[in-house]
Amino acid sequence: MFQVQDDFTYLMPVHFGGGRFDPDKVVSQKTTTLAMSFETDRKLLEQYIPAEFELLSPEVQVIFSKFTEIDWMQGGQYNLVNIASPVRFSGRKDELEGSYTLVVWENKTAPILGGREQTGIPKIYADIEDLHILKPHYMTNVSYEGSTFLNLDFEAEEEITGAGLDAIRSGFSSVNTIGWRYIPKVGAPGAELSQFVLYPQGMKVERAVAGTGSLKWTTLTPMQNPVQYYIVNSLAALPVKKISQSVLFEGETFLHAMGARVIE
Repeated sequence: MFQVQDDFTYLMPVHFGGGRFDPDKVVSQKTTTLAMSFETDRKLLEQYIPAEFELLSPEVQVIFSKFTEIDWMQGGQYNLVNIASPVRFSGRKDELEGSYTLVVWENKTAPILGGREQTGIPKIYADIEDLHILKPHYMTNVSYEGSTFLNLDFEAEEEITGAGLDAIRSGFSSVNTIGWRYIPKVGAPGAELSQFVLYPQGMKVERAVAGTGSLKWTTLTPMQNPVQYYIVNSLAALPVKKISQSVLFEGETFLHAMGARVIE
C-alpha cells in the first residue's frame, strides 16, 4: 500500500508520488517582464491588506512576465500577471519588508498548483496574451473565457544603462514575495490553515528599458466571470492617480520555493 515518505514533498494527488525535499533547490527561467506601478487611494487599497501588515505606500505593482526555457517544466513556458503592494510585516519573530501579493493570474495549471499549495501565492487562471511587439510599442491583455478585463500598453523610450541599470539589478537580485496560505475547513466555516509565507525570489536583469505605460481595467459581471468578477472589480475600483514606473526587463528569474517559510 502507498505510504508517505518523510523526506519527500508532495502535491495532490499524493498517492502517485512526490519528490525528495531539497531545501537548496532553486529553479530558473528566462524572463521578459513589463512592470508598471501606479499610485492609488490608500484607504481603498488598505481594504485588501491584512491587518498584520503595514502598507508602506499607496502603490499597486502590476507585472506581466513571460517565462521561457523553464527547467522544472522541461523547457516549457507560461505567462503571468502579478498584482502586489509594498508592505512591512512586524510579527512576534519576523520583521521584514516585501511585496504582498494581492492576486496572480497565470495561463498554465502546473505553476498555479505548486504556487498555491507550497507557498501560498494566490494564483488563479486567466488567458494572458504574449506581448505584441511593434517597436517601440508593446501590448498585452488578460481575459477569462473571452471577456477581457485588463489591457497593458507600453511605449519604449530609453535604454537604462550605467548607475541606473546597476540600481535596478541590485533591487531585483532578491525580492521578498509574501503570500497568504489559506486552506478552508472541510464542512465548517473558518480556516484549517492560515499563515503568511515568505517566498524568496530574484531576477538577474540583463537589460532594462524605461518608457511610458498605461493600463485599463474593465469591470466584469458574474455572467462573464462567475468566480473572479469581484476580484477584477475590486482592483478596477482603485483609482490610477499616477503611473509611477514603467519598465521593460529582460533577464533570468530564480525561484526558491523550497526556501519559502512561514513568517510569524
